[in-house]
Amino acid sequence: MAQKILVADDDIDSLKLIGLMLQRHGYEVVAASTGQQAYSRATSELPDLIILDVMMPDVNGYEVCRRLRAEEATKNIPIIMFTAKTMVDDKVAGFEAGADDYLTKPTHPAELASRVRSMLARSAQQAPAAAIPQVRSVQNPTIGFIGAKGGVGTTTVALNVGAAMMQQGTQPIVTDIRPGMGTMALMLGIRSSGGLGNLLTKQPDDIKPDLVESAVVKHQSGLRLLLSSSRPAEARLNITSVSMATTIDRISGLSDMAIFDLGSGLSSLTFHSLERMEQIVLVVEPTGVTLRIGREIIDELENAGYGGGEQLHVVAVSRSQSAMQTSWQETEHILGREIRSIISAAPELAFQASEAGMPMVLFQPSAIVASQLNKLAEDLNARSSGRGGMVKPLK
Repeated sequence: MAQKILVADDDIDSLKLIGLMLQRHGYEVVAASTGQQAYSRATSELPDLIILDVMMPDVNGYEVCRRLRAEEATKNIPIIMFTAKTMVDDKVAGFEAGADDYLTKPTHPAELASRVRSMLARSAQQAPAAAIPQVRSVQNPTIGFIGAKGGVGTTTVALNVGAAMMQQGTQPIVTDIRPGMGTMALMLGIRSSGGLGNLLTKQPDDIKPDLVESAVVKHQSGLRLLLSSSRPAEARLNITSVSMATTIDRISGLSDMAIFDLGSGLSSLTFHSLERMEQIVLVVEPTGVTLRIGREIIDELENAGYGGGEQLHVVAVSRSQSAMQTSWQETEHILGREIRSIISAAPELAFQASEAGMPMVLFQPSAIVASQLNKLAEDLNARSSGRGGMVKPLK
């Protein structure tokens, strides 16, 4: 049976556009063009999710949200505020009224679809029949790094962004979500590296905050890490989406910023993780084969409802000083995306830092590549602070 979504907006064109998009994704849509109509239809139809415009005639979205939260039958229905109002105070007002998420117009259809999917998945997991424990009281920012293919520098970028954010005053946890293929521990000279694999073998109810915290290790620099081992047998672990989602939420609840190395390609494990990612960083190398794979990944992400608006960023890593690499203009043309950051080739520094068991940004802070990675960390942190970094209540 299709999930039912109530869309309330006094702009008829917007109402039709959103409704058609949701119907294409298989949802049943109920429409309302006024605040009172939205309230009446929410209480009578009991939809699975409500997309609620703020500025509507008769009763504004904030008041509709407050009334629905006061009703026993509708108090737990997830609500996404959808409006052209962009000030931080407007978002705070929405969350205080009881909204679960806040989107500003215009929003890319893929981002709206992604938010809807995530909200419905979260709601289903928190339903009594699912027996999923409440994970956290605030939603802290999460960033997932995906490599277009192996060997493009995904782990190096994720690790150094985490180290740079730590230097900038954030308290991140960097997680290597690659059981059986973890290299981050080896890069940092850390021997005990099976923490994540041990967590993912637990039942979701058993993945408590103190258990996750005990699996986190602290690097000599102070950077906190949750690591995967390189033992091949762990790659065959039977990991459920609920266990993965619970673990990610626990990590986020223990940090200011949760950074995840999701490995290369779009495995089922990666898809289990993506619903929890506020931002996604695709790491590519500016060469023909890698860019073609990268374009296919971008298309797949968008088809699955991810990567809309400002959610997906592309980082190009030059692995060698080669004139044969594709120019950044051509790279953007092939990918159909703006490059968020270009990371210069620094093979000798990468080798020296690995031998010392240190991230490059800490090993040689004055290097050009360290400056580039610091700038990327600042950019991602700023974008998170403007969206998911805001404290907001979960149902």
